[in-house]
Amino acid sequence: MDTVEKLGHTAHALRENPDYTVSDWCFRAVRLSSEGLPLFDTHSMRLLACLVLSILAASGSAATPHAAKEAHASADPKHWTYEGGTGPGYWADMDPANALCRSGQQQSPIDISVTYGQKLEPLSLRYLPGLISTVNNGHTIQHNIEPGSFLEIGGDRYQLLQFHFHSPSEEAVAGRRYPMVAHFVHKNDAGQLAVIAVFLKEGKEDQRLIRSLWKKLPAANETTRDEHLMLNPQALMPGNLAYWTLMGSLTTPPCSEGVRWLILKTPITLSARQLAQFRKIYPMNARPIQPLHQRAILDAQGSW
Repeated sequence: MDTVEKLGHTAHALRENPDYTVSDWCFRAVRLSSEGLPLFDTHSMRLLACLVLSILAASGSAATPHAAKEAHASADPKHWTYEGGTGPGYWADMDPANALCRSGQQQSPIDISVTYGQKLEPLSLRYLPGLISTVNNGHTIQHNIEPGSFLEIGGDRYQLLQFHFHSPSEEAVAGRRYPMVAHFVHKNDAGQLAVIAVFLKEGKEDQRLIRSLWKKLPAANETTRDEHLMLNPQALMPGNLAYWTLMGSLTTPPCSEGVRWLILKTPITLSARQLAQFRKIYPMNARPIQPLHQRAILDAQGSW
């Protein structure tokens, strides 16, 4: 096979795999030189081959994961995102089921500015160690929990279903958003949801539970699970469970309302490396702040 044919076959293979990067193209150029093609036996010519392969592989097909994701979004009229014509301002237009994303009066997230102190029941977490599945659902990294972990508030009991992340934090405090927030989603026997929001700020050390869960994050629309790793999600909670609360909604389509929000005042920390690891996949996955309308944010008073 001559030089031109080898270049053509290599470029075709690269086009067929959208996960290949420029570094992969350059690697193939070096491989061609080791296969006895005199055209690539000098450093300068290898660089030229790298450029040629990059152009050939990119032509006529998506050559990056981001481009592949955008192509999928354009092919699915209901595929919502956080930017452009499929971003939050258009969610209600994309599907009639998303009407509340525009017309709802109890939408989340919100900015916590004016609050009203009220004596409320403390949060009681009955979380247990268990196996955790990690899902990259195309919008965030989500961790699904085995049954058996509960949140109790007075006489109300909710089972923990999953927790996931947004960066920056969706909720703001006095106009300030944290680098990240974790949302712990619970459901009671009546099907009502309660979500605990835990702010994350940048610190020097890795967050231990995140380090265990994010050793290798799944690709988009994939799930991973370590059958030998038992983890307790309570390791992502601060020691102080003081909270603000109000009724709100899901922060993603269909923006369903009637969600009980419990926003913890005390943040936890993760490392800059962990924050960058998440943002490499999801640089921004936070819905804009929504109006309060007639709602009041309660500052839970009690002995924590």
